[in-house]
Amino acid sequence: MDKNNYVVIMAGGVGERFWPVSRISRPKQFIDILGTGKTLIQQTYERFLDICLPENIYIVTNKIYKELVRQQIPVISENQIICEPTRKNTAPCIAYASYKIGDLNPDAKIVVAPSDHIIFKEKAFTDIIKSALKSASKNDWLYTLGIKPSRPDTGYGYIQYVNNSESQEDERLKKVKTFTEKPNLELAKSFIESGDFLWNSGIFVWSYKAIVEAFEQYQHEINYIFKEAIGKYNTPEEEAYMETAYTACKSISIDYAIMEKADNVYVYVSDFDWSDLGTWGSLYDVRDKDENQNALIGKNVMMYDTKNCIINMPEDKLVILQGLDDFIVAEYNNALLVCKKSQEQQIRKFVNDIKLNKGEDYA
Repeated sequence: MDKNNYVVIMAGGVGERFWPVSRISRPKQFIDILGTGKTLIQQTYERFLDICLPENIYIVTNKIYKELVRQQIPVISENQIICEPTRKNTAPCIAYASYKIGDLNPDAKIVVAPSDHIIFKEKAFTDIIKSALKSASKNDWLYTLGIKPSRPDTGYGYIQYVNNSESQEDERLKKVKTFTEKPNLELAKSFIESGDFLWNSGIFVWSYKAIVEAFEQYQHEINYIFKEAIGKYNTPEEEAYMETAYTACKSISIDYAIMEKADNVYVYVSDFDWSDLGTWGSLYDVRDKDENQNALIGKNVMMYDTKNCIINMPEDKLVILQGLDDFIVAEYNNALLVCKKSQEQQIRKFVNDIKLNKGEDYA
């Protein structure tokens, strides 16, 4: 296995759209939300053991989740858990992890992936990642994985590519033309019809050299903050420096910060049965359903004239549901959600209102 391969797993999000099961104290990446016996972050960690050495897998998370990471992935070392003092979106998180890894190995090739995605065709996924790492060892390009869309989904960003192969080695590799944020339905339909748009997976591959050069060129302020820490990475001084540095760091996604600006971005046209599992609706799509198209989690739920619902209930709770169609019904600890599935975008508003009116014990 190539000792220059590294993986950065981003695990700092709160997962508000999965409230009430995903909470500030225990976000969705630390939950066995699929009922497989393993949490999402555990599945993600194990997925990359075929790609790089265990000691080369780093997890970036908020400092309040450090112990959850240690509990769920006990084999990981202290230095492999990168703790952000506050959430600043994905660009600072990636800059931090890249400089930390580059301090140890300037020849590093780095995969960056969220901790909460579902990938059913893992062999196909691994094959594409290995192809990208191989290409990254020869080219100072920025790579992302684009998913062949199966429907005009308004919940994903889109990547348009130039329809000719940029690599003699892998015809799946295409030059990126444009990035588009989550479109409305009419625009999403036109993307599907055009045939040259992909869902933006948020999974990236590049060399340490390529990503640092991109930060230097397109994000001077962020780059300065993390470049100034050279000499402190992987030492006792690192934590104190970051506590101060993050207060000066702007919050911005890697797409806005780098990918939409750079002219050396390439996408792998991918088909490995993927979901970013961002919402109850996306969980509904991948769960098994009964004859009435209900996706059920919970052993003591009785349903009458109920269809097209996703129900997530504690196993020891008896629940009777009657007359529901297209609802989310979810309970965890001290909170219950009953919400139209078609209106699930409101859940973030609900959580913000809860914080204001009820306090974070319920959020």
